[in-house]
Amino acid sequence: MATYVYAIAGREHPLHLDGAGGVGDPARELRTLRADELELVVSDAPEGLRAKRRDVVAHQGVLERLLEQGPVLPMRFGLVAPDDGRAVEAVREKAGEYADRLRELDGCREYNVKVTRVEEELLRQILAEVPEARRLQALSRERPDDPNRKMALGEFLAHQVQARHEQDAERIVAGLAPSAVRCTVGQATGDAFLNVSFLVSRDRAAAFVEAVHQEAERRGDGYAFRTHGPLPPYSFV
Repeated sequence: MATYVYAIAGREHPLHLDGAGGVGDPARELRTLRADELELVVSDAPEGLRAKRRDVVAHQGVLERLLEQGPVLPMRFGLVAPDDGRAVEAVREKAGEYADRLRELDGCREYNVKVTRVEEELLRQILAEVPEARRLQALSRERPDDPNRKMALGEFLAHQVQARHEQDAERIVAGLAPSAVRCTVGQATGDAFLNVSFLVSRDRAAAFVEAVHQEAERRGDGYAFRTHGPLPPYSFV
C-alpha cells in the first residue's frame, strides 16, 4: 500500500491527531511512523489521487492542526512513498538536516508576496526617461509598415522592462527582508514580476504585514502587492 506523507515532526511534538481526517473519500485515517528522532505523519494513499478541492483542503487542515501544536516540516500536496518502509528510509537519510530545519521553523510561518506593475504606466515612464526609446518610437512611426523598426522598438522596450523589473524586485526584497527570518525568491508567474516567500516569526507577523503595506504605499498606484499568509512554511522545507 502506498503511503501519503503530510509532514515530518520531532519526537517532542504532541501529534494530537484524534478526529482529524486525511485525504481521500472516505478520509484516510492518520497515523505516525518513527524515523529515529523524527516522526512522519502519514495515511494510506488513495488510488487515483488528484488535486481536488476536498483533498487539498484536507491536506491543509492536517498541517494547520499540527502547526498549532508545534513545528513541523510540511510536505506539499501529493507526496506519496511506495510504502511505509521507503518513507521512513528516505527521512532517515537526511534526519540531521530535517532536525536542523525543524529548529529553524519553530514559531514561524510563511508569507508569500507577489508584485505586479501596470505595463502602460511603465512604458510611458521608459519613453519619458530614455532618449533611445523615443528615437526608436519616432522611427517606427515614420514607417509604420516596416516590421524591422517595430521589432527594434519592441526588443528595446522589452529589455528596459526586464531591467526595471529586476531592479524593483531587488529593492522590494531588500526592504522587506529585515522583517523576516529569511526569504526565497521563486519563479515569477502570471503577470507578477516578483514572487517571493518570507519566513516570518509569529511575534513579527504584524510588523511584516505593515512593512509590505508601507512598501506598497511608497511605490504608488502603478504597483499591486498581493500577500498570502500565514501559510505552512512549504518554501523553507
